[in-house]
Amino acid sequence: QVQLVESGGGSVQAGGSLRLSCTVSGTYTYRTYCMGWVRQVPGKEREAVAGLYTGGASTYYADSVKGRFTISRDKSKNTLYLQMNSLQPEDTAMYYCAADLSPCAVLSATAYDYWGQGTQVTVSS
Repeated sequence: QVQLVESGGGSVQAGGSLRLSCTVSGTYTYRTYCMGWVRQVPGKEREAVAGLYTGGASTYYADSVKGRFTISRDKSKNTLYLQMNSLQPEDTAMYYCAADLSPCAVLSATAYDYWGQGTQVTVSS
């Protein structure tokens, strides 16, 4: 199994930055194939905002965050990051770290089998 624990959420003013972290642990940590960050606003569908394949160098972003968010991974620390810059009130959401052990569409919010508990990001204007 894979366990995901997020941290780093909080409240910031518009234009500010936050960095989310996701620590990965569990028996199948070494088998994670794709990972991503997915956000959800109450009453709305989940939106995958960034993703990557653990065996490659490419990263993928939703149009809504492209140029402002950066996903990265530190393999030695089993940690996934999401650097969020130029935050806007519309970025306010619960942010989830997600992973899958099989090939997946990293920008599909329904692609992942493993999820963290989420960390809240609130951006005020």
